[in-house]
Amino acid sequence: MDNLSMTQRSLRHVWHPCTQMKLHEAHPPVPIARAEGVWLYDFEGKRYLDGISSWWVNLFGHGHPHIKAALRDQLERLDHVMLAGFTHEPVVELSERLGVLTGLGHAFYGSDGASATEIALKMSAHYWRNTGKPEKCRFIGLAGGYHGETVGALAVTDIAIFREAYAPLVRLAATVPSPDARGAQPRESAADVAHHAAAGLQSWLEQHHAQTAALILEPMVQCAAGMAMHDAAYLREARALCDRYEVHLIADEIATGFGRTGTMFAHQQAGIRPDFICLSKGLTGGTLPLSAVLTTDTVYEAFYDDDVARGFLHSHSYTGNPLACRAALATLELFEQTDVLARNTMLANTLDQAFAPLTQHPAVRNARRLGMIWAWDIEPGAAPNFARRYTQHAMANGVLLRPIGQAIYAMPPYVMDEEAVDHLARGALAALKATLAEESSAHG
Repeated sequence: MDNLSMTQRSLRHVWHPCTQMKLHEAHPPVPIARAEGVWLYDFEGKRYLDGISSWWVNLFGHGHPHIKAALRDQLERLDHVMLAGFTHEPVVELSERLGVLTGLGHAFYGSDGASATEIALKMSAHYWRNTGKPEKCRFIGLAGGYHGETVGALAVTDIAIFREAYAPLVRLAATVPSPDARGAQPRESAADVAHHAAAGLQSWLEQHHAQTAALILEPMVQCAAGMAMHDAAYLREARALCDRYEVHLIADEIATGFGRTGTMFAHQQAGIRPDFICLSKGLTGGTLPLSAVLTTDTVYEAFYDDDVARGFLHSHSYTGNPLACRAALATLELFEQTDVLARNTMLANTLDQAFAPLTQHPAVRNARRLGMIWAWDIEPGAAPNFARRYTQHAMANGVLLRPIGQAIYAMPPYVMDEEAVDHLARGALAALKATLAEESSAHG
């Protein structure tokens, strides 16, 4: 099999996600034959460094031997059983471990991040119904927030391109100001921006709390908004406001969980506990689809009743799949066996140094990092279709990087060696120079 034949077969039969398929006439999808560690290999042996962890899912490199061994063992025992009326060891043990890590002792499972969002939203509204407040059925999210692309998740997603075509299907949530630190005025700090945004949240809740079920947010980093980072003060103020006005706080840790921001979960940097935590992506180390929603005893007990209609009547056929749960357990074991967060701190410092030429490039604005997430805004007007063209140049340099709008970002696996660090940093900078040079030549 070669690259061309695989690409042709794909274009005939596969509808690729988040893609205008006509663009593939000029730039066909890259066929990947195998992966190992931080590297992806096409059918002709060319390799690409996975600088975004394959959409933020891969923590410990592709094909990690510990996770593969766990999956082989589980496959010999139990591949799948429905979780309605049955249970099994991997889902029980995973729920126990997630409870210890988060302080939320009840886990409900889905298959992907958008499903986790749907579960949390439904569970919050149903809680208020069960507790005699059915009018509390609306939601609020942050400006620029993203929580998935199913119809319910789109209601709390504030990115126009994802939801405008489906607006007639969506019951839009309210939007409150983002604490994005890039909004700081002269002499303002990130904490000042957070405080101003919290004041906007308070103003909204003062008027609408009686109809509001929950606030949903990505703690510390709004990823799809171009890695918009904020001060932990916002989370503390939001938690206090949600308590005051009897509104649930949903922490969407789908992308920010499992060490990405420097702590196991991003909300822990604020010292708070949400009412719900949504998990996916890194949960299985990037091997199998799985999501989980964790919640409190208080929420769980509101559903515990003789009346079936008061139960949480939501399900997925593959809920709590044993193979996926075993992959998640193996991933958590890797955190336990080595001091991953401390090692990531050292790796991040190494990457900071390697990225210095990119950070210092005159076209870069708002260079920022939190944990193992880097982002650089490129000055507006630097190049039309900047993200698409940059991605193409990065791939030509053997690096998978996909900017969000004018924001280049890197979210690599936690297992970068010296060669990989150098390759990623050099490729990221070379792609920027090539993209800008292409634009300069066009205006020559």
